[in-house]
Amino acid sequence: MRLRGLYAITPDNADSAALIEKARQALEGGIALLQYRNKLAGPAQRLAEAKELALLARRHGVPFIVNDEVELALAAGADGAHLGSDDGDLAGARARLGARLLGASCHASLEVAGAAVRAGVDYVAFGSVYPSPTKPGAVRAPLALFGEARAFGVPLAAIGGITLERAPEVLRAGADLLAVISDLFDATDIAARAREYDRLFSHAVAQ
Repeated sequence: MRLRGLYAITPDNADSAALIEKARQALEGGIALLQYRNKLAGPAQRLAEAKELALLARRHGVPFIVNDEVELALAAGADGAHLGSDDGDLAGARARLGARLLGASCHASLEVAGAAVRAGVDYVAFGSVYPSPTKPGAVRAPLALFGEARAFGVPLAAIGGITLERAPEVLRAGADLLAVISDLFDATDIAARAREYDRLFSHAVAQ
């Protein structure tokens, strides 16, 4: 499985139907990965949403990742989990997930990324690369990190404040995945915005 393309992360939304519909539109547009994240939902709602999204993503042939919770990922039949620095032991998560995907947030630290790779993650994420409306207080990660992190030999995800206009700069820096929330899910036409991102990746490959 080649991890490259638009990495869609669901926005916080108390309305399950609205969240699922937004995800469906993103999948129709041709995203590479779908991550479920909903801080406004309780445990039962998160499980129900994650199960529905897992089925929806599978129908589109797109890997489905659950943010923060390995047990929820397993219960929902997800393709993997993504953990932050405070979300538990990566080696333990690797053991629990087996062959499923595991990603890790490394903020702006090559040291943290190296430890994550040694623990067996499939990709590492750096960010916030730009000021982020989702996490305004997040540590900023310089684009130079992506060139330095190529040595780890795993796909690199960029997150935080990424827009269609900023995306080419991030791709040139060496990112494989662009993790996007607001610029995708706040778009008037979510599927069309996803297709615009996909064209950026196609253009980068052709160059």
